[in-house]
Amino acid sequence: MEHEIAHRPSYAQLSLSLDAGESIRAEGGAMVSYTGDVDIQTKAEGGLLKSLSRSVLGGESFFMNTFTANAPATIELAPALAGDMEHHRLDGETLYVQSTSFVAAEPAVEVDTKFGGGRTFFGGEGLFLLKLSGTGDAFVSSYGAIDEHTVEPGEPLVVDTGHIVAFEESVSFDVERVGGIKSTLFSGEGLVCTFTGEGTVWTQTRSPDAFLSWLIPKLPSTNSN
Repeated sequence: MEHEIAHRPSYAQLSLSLDAGESIRAEGGAMVSYTGDVDIQTKAEGGLLKSLSRSVLGGESFFMNTFTANAPATIELAPALAGDMEHHRLDGETLYVQSTSFVAAEPAVEVDTKFGGGRTFFGGEGLFLLKLSGTGDAFVSSYGAIDEHTVEPGEPLVVDTGHIVAFEESVSFDVERVGGIKSTLFSGEGLVCTFTGEGTVWTQTRSPDAFLSWLIPKLPSTNSN
């Protein structure tokens, strides 16, 4: 399977070239178009309980679509938000992804949820992170452009929780307030995630939470009468 990511970094779109028999599993609503002889199967991947945990706790669709090429075919996918996309090749390792960033993966990559502790609830990322594991290609998206950061021992990386895209399993994290209660409530920075250990963290240059905080007060209120 070959891939190409076009229109980066603002409006990224993923193009996949599949040979006969190859498949890709994608988040519901991610398909833009396809050409060729392609079968589409929609189901709750991993069974009812795993699908419910991804949907209710991980913020992803209950159903996923699996596209299988019966002959050479091309499929184009895009995320919901304007931004970039990133390719990750998993070879038995695990990648943790924030709730809205998963786009697609090969069927051999398992997409599950992992409890991140009560701290992640207050961090605005939900109680669960998406856990990608296995062997195969995976694709994640961002709101805005993607930056890659290398975390080294003794050099922690502090990231606003709304700017996290993904991080490797080898990195530990801790969610904490910026300063005291007053700073958390009124500074506009709220909570941050401190990454330690050794590995890679990917961040996004825009935050959906910050955008909603700017947008919602400007929306016209409904007239109850």
